[in-house]
Amino acid sequence: MTLSDREHDALDSAEHDDAELIRLSWDDPEQFAALFDRYAHQIHRYVARRLGTQPADDIVAETFLAAFRRRDTYDTAQRLARPWLYGIATTLVARHRRDEERFLRALSRTGVDPLPEPMADTVISRVAAQHETRRLAGALARLSRGDRDVLLLVAWGDFGYEEVAQALGIPLGTVRSRLHRARKKTRAALDGAPAPTTDPTPTGEER
Repeated sequence: MTLSDREHDALDSAEHDDAELIRLSWDDPEQFAALFDRYAHQIHRYVARRLGTQPADDIVAETFLAAFRRRDTYDTAQRLARPWLYGIATTLVARHRRDEERFLRALSRTGVDPLPEPMADTVISRVAAQHETRRLAGALARLSRGDRDVLLLVAWGDFGYEEVAQALGIPLGTVRSRLHRARKKTRAALDGAPAPTTDPTPTGEER
């Protein structure tokens, strides 16, 4: 995994990087609390954008509890734990797939975003460059779970391709194909054109 300049600066300015905190927590569990302080707000925002605020509270708590229980298995060669934590959160979001799709479809019908930051500001500007929240929500609801996970980690998690691959445990090529397909379908929906239905899923790729 390649760290960005911003991530390098954040780690260099911290007393311990993520991997070191996790290693220290093996003997001193209280050290793990620093990871919560670093990432809980980011992960809450990501999950809330997908499911709403109340489910996000529970999923953030479950994410860090699961991470704490698995900390002995963490690969400390990975200095940045963000992909690992987002991967756990995304797996937990998958258990609420129907809730997420209902959330998005309700937004596509009403256009009323329950979160204070408009969806258009965080996704459309990065993905489709058009400010049509209702169409965007409908398009996201129609994506497969795998495509939606990749798109939203890039758009809302600000992940690079390698980070997405690490978070979801999938090959880099799969990240690229899913993101291409998701962007294509989302742009088509925002342009008012029928969403493509003939994109083949690469052999062996989980949707």
